[in-house]
Amino acid sequence: MVVTKKDLLGARDSIDKILDEKNCGPFFVRLAWHDSGPHDASIKDPWPAAGGADGSIRFSAELEHGANAGLSGAVKLLEPVKEAFPAVSYADIYQMASARAIELAGGPTIDMKYGRLDTSSPDECPKEGNLPDAEAGPEGKFGGAGGTKSTEDKTGEGHLRKVFYRMGLDDEAIVALSGAHTFGRAYKDRSGLGAEKTKFTDGSKQMRADGKEASYTPGGSSWTEKWLIFDNSYFTTMPDEGADPELLKLTSDKVVFTDEGFKPFAEKFRDSQDDFFESYKKAHKALSELGSKFEPEEGITL
Repeated sequence: MVVTKKDLLGARDSIDKILDEKNCGPFFVRLAWHDSGPHDASIKDPWPAAGGADGSIRFSAELEHGANAGLSGAVKLLEPVKEAFPAVSYADIYQMASARAIELAGGPTIDMKYGRLDTSSPDECPKEGNLPDAEAGPEGKFGGAGGTKSTEDKTGEGHLRKVFYRMGLDDEAIVALSGAHTFGRAYKDRSGLGAEKTKFTDGSKQMRADGKEASYTPGGSSWTEKWLIFDNSYFTTMPDEGADPELLKLTSDKVVFTDEGFKPFAEKFRDSQDDFFESYKKAHKALSELGSKFEPEEGITL
């Protein structure tokens, strides 16, 4: 089944409607990243052996990985889009939902392309343990970098580099992508981190980028006060010793301002939202295409 621009535009409209009704943008970002994040750039062929943005997270064999706790809900929310536009791959739907979530939350427009092919069976799912672990290091329950025993890799910066370098991403991309924590919440029953709820997530008022008040299910911990708006507030909050103690500051967050390789980018993004957006949209696009196989080969742009 060949996907067309008409199919993709229809899927985009459906996704936008879900985002407007459910205020679930951060959920979709996490789903897309966890589909693409297991990619191993050292594996060149055959596709999809390297893992990546190929829709494999829809299979229970991968969805039940510890790092993917809770994401079955995001898969279910997007299933009607697939049913309405069957020519659009799951991989495209997940990555499109993530990019639209960022843009509609006030973030940058990401230069996406579509036409990704899907994996066809659970046998093509990546191994568990290739996703970032925010706090516990490479042997943590909810993420990890493939079970390494290296002491260096148990530090926040060592762990982040091992995971993201394996994907083929650099320090600037690591820091830029970390900035997406400005958007959304962590839940103890999903990542093992965060409080049951905070003053910012207890059902109290939250505004969207379009100026509307958002309805949401209370719970979890946020990194920023306005966690449904995509901006550079993650980078202004992390180094602020006077920030509200109910905001999350995890090991993997703190290192962006302490590691000598990460710090220049973190400070740059703190001082300029435009610079953050410029780096972020490049990193997000790269992440969204990891391990993807496109048909046509050059992809389809909207």
